[in-house]
Amino acid sequence: MIYRKYVGREVLLATLLILGAFMVLFAFFDLMGELGKLGEGGYKLQEAIVYVALIQPGRIYELMPICVLIGTLYALSNLARHSEINVLRVSGVSSIELLTTLMRVGCWLVLTTFVLGEFIVAPAEQKAQEWRVKAMSGTITQGLQSGVWVKDDKTFANINALRPDGRLESVRIYQFRKDMTLDRVSYAKTATFQAPDTWMLNDVTETLLEGQRVRQVQLPSKAWQSAITPDVLQVLLVRPHLMSIYELYTYIQHLKRNGLGSDTYVIAIWKKVFYPLSILVMMALALPFAYRHDRVGGVSLRIFAGVMIGALFYMLNGLVSSLGAINNWSPFVTAAMPMILFMGAAITLLKRAEKR
Repeated sequence: MIYRKYVGREVLLATLLILGAFMVLFAFFDLMGELGKLGEGGYKLQEAIVYVALIQPGRIYELMPICVLIGTLYALSNLARHSEINVLRVSGVSSIELLTTLMRVGCWLVLTTFVLGEFIVAPAEQKAQEWRVKAMSGTITQGLQSGVWVKDDKTFANINALRPDGRLESVRIYQFRKDMTLDRVSYAKTATFQAPDTWMLNDVTETLLEGQRVRQVQLPSKAWQSAITPDVLQVLLVRPHLMSIYELYTYIQHLKRNGLGSDTYVIAIWKKVFYPLSILVMMALALPFAYRHDRVGGVSLRIFAGVMIGALFYMLNGLVSSLGAINNWSPFVTAAMPMILFMGAAITLLKRAEKR
């Protein structure tokens, strides 16, 4: 149908326009935020620009539902202002058919968002963090004074710094016996990974606890077998909601093997599934506004409403995730709840618009 192509094109162009405007705005604010860090180590303006460019895919992923909502509101409001929506309805086009038209465009945007989140955002985010920290100090740390702590069975490791090439610096390994008494503490200046599961520790100082005796041994190198791999450590550099489903699954398995809590990451997996689908909910939420016939200031008011609704969705998404992790709610329900609530609001508004 001709009207489907026309409406779809208008919505898509408006969404891309809004997305472009948001990206320019957020890139500017991101760059302003980095200016305060200039001069730390070798961090210069060109490094800051590269860092800001690398985190933009993550911004697109996070802002896509909001941009779709505002873009759809803008496009439909323009059509309503020129009475084109009324013409379509008088011609026999029902609300369901209009909604289906929006969903056709939405499916492509959902697919684009999913691909972006799975294959582009996480690598770009990792490269961005590595780039910035390498420019500042040449190493990657977790941002804690005590470094990164990881657990592997009865072994705890404290890693002070992780280099971009995967090498570790200042590694302390605490090995416990079966009765959970401390067996030995090993300190290595550096560690290099050798696939599939071995770290080669260099310049090792080992402190052995033998009953009432404590003995110290110096070793030029020592092999340490562990399920902790560079991939697992790299996960710590990226926020869970920006990681790919595969990375989240891998890290969850590591946490489960070591008896550690994984609820936050399980919720993140389900959010990765539902988040792109929220684009369809945003489009459904925008449709009832197209049936309003106010011409004066109508477009600007609806765009403002779209910004407010989008901000509410973003905040609710984060709030529900935090509450779900704290209260041990079902990860599936926690991830789906914001989308279900907004879908319910969309259906209610659409029914009310139909009755007018």
